[in-house]
Amino acid sequence: MDYSNSYDASSSAGSGVSLVIALVWLALVVVAVVGMWKVFTKAGKPGWASLVPFYNTYVLLKIAGRPGWWLVLFFVPFVNIVIWLLLAIDLAKAFGKSTAFGVVGLWLFSLVGILMLGYGKAGYRAPKVDSPAAA
Repeated sequence: MDYSNSYDASSSAGSGVSLVIALVWLALVVVAVVGMWKVFTKAGKPGWASLVPFYNTYVLLKIAGRPGWWLVLFFVPFVNIVIWLLLAIDLAKAFGKSTAFGVVGLWLFSLVGILMLGYGKAGYRAPKVDSPAAA
């Protein structure tokens, strides 16, 4: 029995599925970048910063009123989850949203939450940063 034809058909189907998955992933990445770009510009930061790996997280930390050295904490396993949660909550508050929006909208469903911040009516309010000199 000749199985060569059935192998070709299954590999073609696998390639088609892979292509669809790649295109969906690419579309989600583009939507995320567009939403992030809008959030950055609303906060008075350059939109292009959303395209640069690591720098975009640094800028998000600054928008949320957190110190830039927290970027290092994103490289620590399990600590990064807590830091991202705190960043999401602070980012929500910087745009006048609730803690619940930070947890649900920005931490659990980041893509939707970022789009809501970027294209919604929420305005950026620079968070008050406690400086050690003021104490």
